[in-house]
Order: sequence, then C-alpha cells, then structure tokens
Amino acid sequence: MLARTAAAMYQTQSEQDLEAAVAQADPHTLILMLFDGALQRIAEAEVAIEQRNVPKRAEALEKATAIVRDGLRGSLDLDAGGELAERLVSLYDYILERLQHAALLNSIAPLEEATSLLRTLREAWAAIEARQ
Repeated sequence: MLARTAAAMYQTQSEQDLEAAVAQADPHTLILMLFDGALQRIAEAEVAIEQRNVPKRAEALEKATAIVRDGLRGSLDLDAGGELAERLVSLYDYILERLQHAALLNSIAPLEEATSLLRTLREAWAAIEARQ
C-alpha cells in the first residue's frame, strides 16, 4: 500500500487524469481508450524511428504490443463471441506480427499498416456506440 501511495505521488497529471477516466469509463469506452492508446504508441514509435531513437522506439512498441495483446485481444470472449471473436484474434495476431516486424527492421511501413487496421477497427467499434 505504501509503495502504491509513493508511486502515485510521482505520477504526472496526465497519468492521474487517465486513471480517473479509466475508473469512470464503461466497458465500451475502455475499448476505445485501448485503441487510442495503441495508436498513440505506434505514432510515437514512428517518430522514434525517424529520429533514430532506438530506446524510445522499443519502449513505444512494447507498450503498443501490450495494449493490443493484453488489452484488445485479451478482452475478447471466445466462447460468447464465436466466429467474430476468432477472426478478431487472428487480426490482432497479425497486427502484433506487424509491430514485431517494424521493430526487427526498424521500419515505418509495418507501423502504417498496423495503424490503418487499428483505425478501421476503432471506427467500427465507435459506430456501435452511436447506434445504441
């Protein structure tokens, strides 16, 4: 508990704002936040590649990978989601492959493809909310 309190004292305001938003968000909004976080980290990786900043690139890609793998892919209920969930798992696995390819080749092209796919998925997810 003390460690958590001490760590909280050193968080930036934006991190605190994010924690508050997550605590108040419904599940649909949380998924949108995951898409936004992944897209932001991929954009950071692109900038790091352009600037030849390997540590920043690695950090951004690690975060993007964790969001896609643990957040987006991990949120799928394969039992309830059926074929759609299985197809999304395959798509998330492909996106993860593109992120890994970008890291190995230090290349922006796979990141652009991952961004395009994630934006399309985010737009579709956002449209679901608009219909309800």
